[in-house]
Amino acid sequence: MSKIYTKGGDKGATSLFDQVRVSKDDIRVESYGTVDELGAALGVAKNFTDEEMKKDIEIIQHKLFTVASNLATQDQTKVPAKITEEDITRLEHVVDKYMDAVPRESCFILNGSTKAAGFLHLARTICRRAERRTISLSGITEVNPLVIKYLNRLSDAIYAMARYSEDNEECVKY
Repeated sequence: MSKIYTKGGDKGATSLFDQVRVSKDDIRVESYGTVDELGAALGVAKNFTDEEMKKDIEIIQHKLFTVASNLATQDQTKVPAKITEEDITRLEHVVDKYMDAVPRESCFILNGSTKAAGFLHLARTICRRAERRTISLSGITEVNPLVIKYLNRLSDAIYAMARYSEDNEECVKY
């Protein structure tokens, strides 16, 4: 069995998917690392959801590897798989499915009346950070615009799942 430590990062550098070496605090590493964090947060959240939502989350988790591989590859000709408009349309169906099933309050809602909702809201905020980091990356190098669009739509989908998972929606009192 191979060892998971390579010692290659001991001095603060890491290899991208296409073997380019960069600093571990490079914005590219920060962007795909945040996507990885999002996948882990969704992994926790799905343990508290119903089976249908669990399946939706697992499909998203698989797609996050595509997002991360796009962000972790400097030479875009070497990206193994790309985000498509169909991926974004699928997220829009997830948003519609869960938002159509909940009443619409015209206020900000306190997050987390259930474990599922709390963890999903946490994942949503991580998704927004991943989107911000990816936009920062796009300011200095080419990023597939569908990756940014996917992350934007994904935060909406996670929000919809979180709202659906709330048992009690309490409006924020200012």
